[in-house]
Amino acid sequence: MEFTRITVDPTQMGGVPCVRGLRIPVATVVGMLAEGMQRHEILERYPDLELDDVRESLLFAAAAVSNRELPLRHEADDPS
Repeated sequence: MEFTRITVDPTQMGGVPCVRGLRIPVATVVGMLAEGMQRHEILERYPDLELDDVRESLLFAAAAVSNRELPLRHEADDPS
């Protein structure tokens, strides 16, 4: 999958993935969605964003998670 709206620049924002070279990290957009913000609310808060930026941020996050092993705690590891 090719991401045309996600950029990584080591000289900007510490090299974290951002939307279209803007100083808006993908993690910020995904975090706002996870907190229950609606897409139109995100676009109001960040007028430089477009709806396709929000969509591609979600796709990028999904691809990033599917390609990495995350340190998740399994229920069998829970001592309680």
